[in-house]
Amino acid sequence: METITLAGGCFWCTEAIFKRLNGVESVASGYANSNKENPSYEEVCSGSTQAAEALRIDFDPEILPLEKILEVFFATHDPTTLNCQGDDQGTQYRSGIYYSDDAQKEAVEKFRDNLEKEGHFKDPIVTEIMPLDNFYTAEYYHRDYFDANPAKPYCSLIIAPKIRKLLEEFGKDVKDQYK
Repeated sequence: METITLAGGCFWCTEAIFKRLNGVESVASGYANSNKENPSYEEVCSGSTQAAEALRIDFDPEILPLEKILEVFFATHDPTTLNCQGDDQGTQYRSGIYYSDDAQKEAVEKFRDNLEKEGHFKDPIVTEIMPLDNFYTAEYYHRDYFDANPAKPYCSLIIAPKIRKLLEEFGKDVKDQYK
């Protein structure tokens, strides 16, 4: 098993996407690289902790290679906007990849550089790539938010289209129970 931590805006979105992929053993929404131990959601939203809303993903690289995780990650959020994803604005919504070791760092940088070289995005990628210093699990009420609240406006308007895109573009990589 390997672990990588991704920040792609609101962690409700990233959790809903990545928990659906074959090879993902577990996901945890939380706060990455905080300057405060065990910050609350309110503290993170204030910007005072420098934490990013993030998702810790434990995955089997034999089933789901890191490159496929990165492909899904870059396809399901906008890595060209600084400190925001759509209407979600603030440093906690930045795009980031927090690696566990030097091999992950090298693979992530190579993947990003290839996207840039291919001109995959109109604007430059601003995703920060940093070592994971710390990760604090989010409060309980954030877990499985999309699956527990599919009719809430944020879920139906923001997350559901991302899930549809996941199914359309990566359907063969999605666990059967989510098809």
